Amino acid sequence: MAVGTLTALPVPAPRVIDRRVAGGAMVLAPLAALPLAVLAGLIVFAGDAVGLFPVATAGLAIGAVALGSRGLHLDGLADTADGLGASYDRERALTIMRKGDSGPGGVATLVLVLIVQYGALAGAIVAGHGVVAAIAGVVVGRCVLSFCCARGVPSARPAGLGATVAGSVPVVVAAAVFVVAAGVASLAPGLPWWRGVLAVAVGYLVTGVLLARCVRRLGGITGDVLGACVEVGTAAALVALGS
Repeated sequence: MAVGTLTALPVPAPRVIDRRVAGGAMVLAPLAALPLAVLAGLIVFAGDAVGLFPVATAGLAIGAVALGSRGLHLDGLADTADGLGASYDRERALTIMRKGDSGPGGVATLVLVLIVQYGALAGAIVAGHGVVAAIAGVVVGRCVLSFCCARGVPSARPAGLGATVAGSVPVVVAAAVFVVAAGVASLAPGLPWWRGVLAVAVGYLVTGVLLARCVRRLGGITGDVLGACVEVGTAAALVALGS
């Protein structure tokens, strides 16, 4: 479920999707996204090796991750922005988010977040730790999913992906994912130990702000909200590593 939901890799569908499976998929999201993280890191490494401009390398790496996830999280980011910006009425906002098109608010948010990701990664490449930043950005952006699906976080709808995964991760497990992510990030080569920890903390902090806003305005999470949290968490982590 984790690999099939978060990447474009062809895998068999799970035989059963219940709360246990859904929660496990959210906890394993960082591992499921490792192929995308490695792909981004390899692109940055290859770009450095052939002398490609850092801005071009960053664009290729960000674009490859988007293609590797079928643009699912970017679509969620645009839909969430449209819903939050369109109306203070909860039901109308959720209706807007269910539509397949993107309004000006969604498009503007999508462009701005991608610019932040692209610019921050380019800065990390110039600073000499682009490979580490590319890998860490992708992984941290998926680590936050267990946080977003921790017990106590409600679903905005009675059905859909949000309803399946909302509250499916025990709080202690979500906290353990954060601790493990911070611990691994502290060992990132070429960076002081605190820099990796800072990237994880900033990614979680910014994601938490968006999550709180969505719970208050929409009544909980949806699949689109989870996608938005992935992209925002990735952007925040990259910014923390972007110099």
